[in-house]
Amino acid sequence: MSKLLIVGTVAFDAIETPFGITDRILGGAATFIGLAASQFNIDSSIVSVIGGDFPKEYLDLLSNKNIDVSGIEMIKEGKTFFWKGKYHNDMNSRDTIVTELNVLANFNPIVPESYRDAEIVMLGNLHPQIQLSVIEQMVVKPKMVILDTMNFWMNNTLEDLYRVIKKVDVIAINDEEARQLTREYSLVVAARKIHEMGPKYVVIKKGEHGALLFNNDNVFYAPALPLEEVFDPTGAGDTFAGGFAGYIAKTGDTSFENMKNAVIYGSTLASFCVEKFGTERMEKLSNQEVHKRLQQFKALTQFEIQLT
Repeated sequence: MSKLLIVGTVAFDAIETPFGITDRILGGAATFIGLAASQFNIDSSIVSVIGGDFPKEYLDLLSNKNIDVSGIEMIKEGKTFFWKGKYHNDMNSRDTIVTELNVLANFNPIVPESYRDAEIVMLGNLHPQIQLSVIEQMVVKPKMVILDTMNFWMNNTLEDLYRVIKKVDVIAINDEEARQLTREYSLVVAARKIHEMGPKYVVIKKGEHGALLFNNDNVFYAPALPLEEVFDPTGAGDTFAGGFAGYIAKTGDTSFENMKNAVIYGSTLASFCVEKFGTERMEKLSNQEVHKRLQQFKALTQFEIQLT
């Protein structure tokens, strides 16, 4: 089993979907990643920053999931990062209504001494310079560094992003971002171009249409489980990343064959995340539920065919 270091936002979200509206609830990339990874009972730690308005009960929730929170800096006079968004009826597109960086604006991550030798590092969606500073704090080269990013950084800090991409082993982005990063429409060609930038593995998330895993000439596709209802897609991508990273940390195996399993676990956990608002579903998720849904995934994708 490997130690997992998670770097990202711990935040407040306010969400509106066709199914309802929430006020400030627990959110943030690192939160979703951590909750998903906690399903594997691994040694994990979150590095982030919060304000004095952040409830202790939320930190206790993370601690109770066996997540080390010593790397979450609290600035008592500051306010926690806040995002407000509204989803359209198709649940695939959304409008950002409010973004308040607050304490995140001057975030300088400090990796706890006990996690500077973590074998698996999950860099959540943050400014590339912050992500790079975390890599530079590691005293031992990690077995695997996983990067999440988004089009905002491609638009505004592309050169910094290139520097980070060069140093990671896995990049996880959605199809739109892969196309923007490479200026290629074909995802196969886009993945090849991203490989040339540095990462050994490329994971391209396609939302309700699943995810693709690329490694040189190897390609694996995992569908998304068809769901009757999707209440809130917020955090689904981060939950996928947490399931992916958590499984790799649990098994310690970074081979392509094992990455396939990690993608399936990530997709499975993401399918739970969207069933409730915010982190509500992930907070109470049981191992039995995960196992049952994995069996559903297996039934969905496994078949025998008589070749003629």
